[in-house]
Amino acid sequence: QVQLVESGGGLVQAGGSLRLSCAASGRTFSIYGMGWFRQAPGKVREFVAAINWGGGTTYAEDSVKGRFTISRDSAKNTVYLQMNSLKPEDTAVYYCAADQFGGRGHTLKRDYEYDYWGQGTQVTVSS
Repeated sequence: QVQLVESGGGLVQAGGSLRLSCAASGRTFSIYGMGWFRQAPGKVREFVAAINWGGGTTYAEDSVKGRFTISRDSAKNTVYLQMNSLKPEDTAVYYCAADQFGGRGHTLKRDYEYDYWGQGTQVTVSS
C-alpha cells in the first residue's frame, strides 16, 4: 500500500504561481512513477505531468509545457508540481497518483495505469 497526501493548492491570480506537493508513504520503494492529473467541473480527469521515479524522466501535457515543472525528492518520497504563469483554465482539482510497479507499455500518462491516488487539492486561478 502507498498513501499519498497532497498540499499546496489555493487561490491565485492569473499569471501567478503555486507549488503542489505530494508526500508518499508506505511501500514507496516499489513506486515506478508518479503523476499529476486534474479535473475541472464538468470535465473528465486529464493528465498534467508525470515523472519516472527511478530515472527521473518527466512528461507533461502540451498545454502546461513551459509553465509547469514536475520534480521529485527521493529522500523525502515527495513529488512537486511547480506551476507558473497560471491561467483561469488551469482551475481544477489536482490529484497526485502513484504507479506502483509499472508494466509493459506504461506511459505514466494514462490514469488507469496508476494504483494509488491522493485526495486532491483545489487550484483556483482568477482572471
